[in-house]
Amino acid sequence: MRAGRARRWSTLVAATAAVAAAGAGTAIADTTGGDGVSTRIVGGERASIEDYPWAVYLTTPAGQQFCGGSLVAADKVVTAAHCTEDSAPSDIRVVAGREDKNSTDGDEAEVTDIWINPDYDSTSFSGDVSVLTLDVELDHPTVPLATPADEDLHTPGEAATVVGWGTTSSGGAASRYLLETTVPLVSAEDCASAYGGEFDEATMLCAGLEEGGKDACQGDSGGPLVVEGTLVGVVSWGYGCAQAGYPGVYAGVAAHSDQLAEQIAS
Repeated sequence: MRAGRARRWSTLVAATAAVAAAGAGTAIADTTGGDGVSTRIVGGERASIEDYPWAVYLTTPAGQQFCGGSLVAADKVVTAAHCTEDSAPSDIRVVAGREDKNSTDGDEAEVTDIWINPDYDSTSFSGDVSVLTLDVELDHPTVPLATPADEDLHTPGEAATVVGWGTTSSGGAASRYLLETTVPLVSAEDCASAYGGEFDEATMLCAGLEEGGKDACQGDSGGPLVVEGTLVGVVSWGYGCAQAGYPGVYAGVAAHSDQLAEQIAS
């Protein structure tokens, strides 16, 4: 039986809203089991922000993290459209260079403009990309975007890395630290076999192990999937997290490269 289809943020958003309603502070729970080192994104390990200096996360004005993103220019962040739909720029903050969400490392920026892919469909999740314009230029490295010419970066079986600060199990607690996991790209045929007509080969790609165990999860939405240091996917949706037979589904960056390049240059 299939688990419920969900954007990779819904559970985390509900949880942070409950925390805010209860009047809690902005500190993030330590999910490391007390030893200071978390070993899961789902099935991953703790990552260094120095290895992914372009990885950012999005917060509410109160400081609650709810999605991820990728710095693609000094003042531009690529994330998922479902992270930004129905939001005003004042609703979102971007945090860069901060590995530990309980620290004050790195930089915070406000958002001055939100571009949502006009082809985005909130029902099917096709076209699930968005670009944020920041109020300042951040002094952090950026990640290059895949284009249709990068066919070698989309070969089934190619090792891809996903990073984020999301939950470490479906419906679980968010990670305090940046985590990473490596999963193989899945062919369009195999992804369509898993998800049927819900998978749109023209705008989506999949990555994951057939047996499950490694995946992005809630709160990782909008974050990066990279191959050889190039952004090939944006965390979008899936059935549960890390379930056998259901790889993670990502918005394909190459499929939207012209639109994204136009927004980044503006």
